[in-house]
Amino acid sequence: MSKDEQARQDEWMTEQPGSPRLAEVADAGIVAALLDAFNREFDTPTPGPVVLATRLERLLAGGAVFAVLAGEPAMALALLTMRPNVWYDGPVALLDELYVEPGSRGQGVGSALLAGAEAIALLRGAELLEINVDGEDTAARRFYERHGYANREPGQDQPQLYYHRELTAPTST
Repeated sequence: MSKDEQARQDEWMTEQPGSPRLAEVADAGIVAALLDAFNREFDTPTPGPVVLATRLERLLAGGAVFAVLAGEPAMALALLTMRPNVWYDGPVALLDELYVEPGSRGQGVGSALLAGAEAIALLRGAELLEINVDGEDTAARRFYERHGYANREPGQDQPQLYYHRELTAPTST
């Protein structure tokens, strides 16, 4: 991130009293604990908060990954990854995770996190924000649709699908 982009981002964050804040490298443990809680809540595998914190220290320092935290102490987060893309001049942002602790849901925290994540991504030059949502997670789909997100390309009537595969090194025989 350029010094100018950093200054605009810092200015935006200080102009938002009481709103979500950009996580710093020193917040890696907090971000890791929230990510771990998220995965445990939904019975999804997690390497645990210690491993996540170690990875996050490196990733948050690199600039291509950022997190937005809400609450004091933090009880919600948005984690985003920025990547180059041939179809846009700037990077494309991917909302990897958005999590609000169960007791804080339904109070607008998720909407504030999403708005903060969008603002920071825009300040970092992003032109598109992508979100992957599990097909059966109708509450999340409604949430993102309510905020203007669509799962169809313009002019298409079929929803987009997301495919994935864990990559492993080929074995030699």
